[in-house]
Amino acid sequence: MINLSQYPFEIRPLIPEEGGGFLITFPDFSECFSDGETIEEAIQNGLDALRETIAALESNGYPLPEPGSHGQLIQLPKNLYNHLLKEAKQEGVNINTLITILINQSLGKPE
Repeated sequence: MINLSQYPFEIRPLIPEEGGGFLITFPDFSECFSDGETIEEAIQNGLDALRETIAALESNGYPLPEPGSHGQLIQLPKNLYNHLLKEAKQEGVNINTLITILINQSLGKPE
């Protein structure tokens, strides 16, 4: 049995234009996210989404990432970070997803 609490997550407040509440994302699973009116609700909904994501990966025979395996940090110049953050917000994704997409595109890989 997989211990879901081993997988790191990030929570951020959603602005009113995004519906308010809180968004939870999982760096190890770029397509797994959820939200909630409170932080506690976002965490509970996020764990439900993570459980479903893991079940879908396992049922399709895909390997699961090790907890924290996609959480490596890099330092960016402040102006570049701010530019990427603005672009991510315009695209409706988090900055990690945007950077992954941009790197894959530059390597000629599909999103």
